Amino acid sequence: MGMVRDDAALLALFEELALAAGSAIMGHYAAGFAVETKPDASPVTVADRAAERVILDGLAAAGLGTPCVSEEEASGGVIPACGDGHFLLVDPLDGTREFIERRPDFTVNIGLIRAGEPALGVVYAPARDLLYAARPGFACEAAVDRGRVVARRDIRARAMRTPPAILASRSHCTDETRAFIARHPGAETVAIGSSLKFCMIARGDADLYPRFGRTMQWDTAAGDAVLRAAGGMARTLDGAPLTYGPKEGEGLEAFVSPSFVAEGASASDGL
Repeated sequence: MGMVRDDAALLALFEELALAAGSAIMGHYAAGFAVETKPDASPVTVADRAAERVILDGLAAAGLGTPCVSEEEASGGVIPACGDGHFLLVDPLDGTREFIERRPDFTVNIGLIRAGEPALGVVYAPARDLLYAARPGFACEAAVDRGRVVARRDIRARAMRTPPAILASRSHCTDETRAFIARHPGAETVAIGSSLKFCMIARGDADLYPRFGRTMQWDTAAGDAVLRAAGGMARTLDGAPLTYGPKEGEGLEAFVSPSFVAEGASASDGL
């Protein structure tokens, strides 16, 4: 890295940048925006690009030399080398479909990966005035007023209940997801967009989030960091912790995540 910073200072920087990016997003939310389509058929707006610029410029101004893989730049072919497992994953506007449909579930995601694991993360939902932040051993939910954090509370994942509360993606529900839910008779199901699903489990309001099909690492890194710090875990379908870093494939394909299930604390944790 460039400047040496401890985790608390890094997390404070990520919070500051996420709040600034959220402010830029909400400016476009209020003013209106055109919707474009990227080569992978996913939507993008000026708000996505404006939020990304705020974050990348802020990281550069802070002298943070850590490689950063950010969604819109990566979609344009700008992917720095990050093979040593120490890098940033940024989704400047996660839940673009929610944003377009004027639903409040979109988020700003900034995650720091160390040795393939999500170590620090900030998830900010500007339309909900909620921010989640985590570093090893610490996870919190913060209330935001006019772009400033005004109150914090520690959060912790709960031990899974029977039947569980299962979160499903509003925009990406699949036959596999419906089959997963069917294997848990009586389960409460809630549809919600973006990385807030990780945060709902992290704060003890839900138990499982199954995700089948294509996801990118920047979609999950920050929320996964919050969940892990709160005592939960995202696991691949064979039970291994979800890992981060370039995989097989070129360009964007190197950052595709496998299907996974995010879960709260195990009963043995006594939470």
